[in-house]
Amino acid sequence: MYGHILVATDGSDLADRALDHAISIATALKSDLTIVTVSEPVSTGYYGDAGYIADPNELIEGQEKVAKGLLDKAGAKVKDAGLLVKTVHVKDSFPAEGIVITAENLGTDLIVMGSHGRRGLGRLLLGSQTNNVLAQTKTPVLVTR
Repeated sequence: MYGHILVATDGSDLADRALDHAISIATALKSDLTIVTVSEPVSTGYYGDAGYIADPNELIEGQEKVAKGLLDKAGAKVKDAGLLVKTVHVKDSFPAEGIVITAENLGTDLIVMGSHGRRGLGRLLLGSQTNNVLAQTKTPVLVTR
């Protein structure tokens, strides 16, 4: 049924719970598992009273370091469960777009991701990458809390 599962991570507790669900499903169904994390576009500007302009190369290097750490940690958890894992770092993209495009490019059968489950004004003010993925993809999405 689900031969290839994509699970999104940002390193949060919610993402870790989504990863646990993805591992359980992949183990039961003998599915391939890919973990994706997305780094947003880098912008520079003035920060604080000092008027410091950030070096975009430093910001990008920082994003890559964080992404590698997230993917290594999540990948180790999958390997500890006895599964093979692929990892993908999508650079210079907004999270929902990066997740949807990765799912399409890899031909995954299921996207697994966490959500806070906010409703009403909280959802409107904070936005929801999960809602954006649901609105943009044709791939089934399992949302965990």
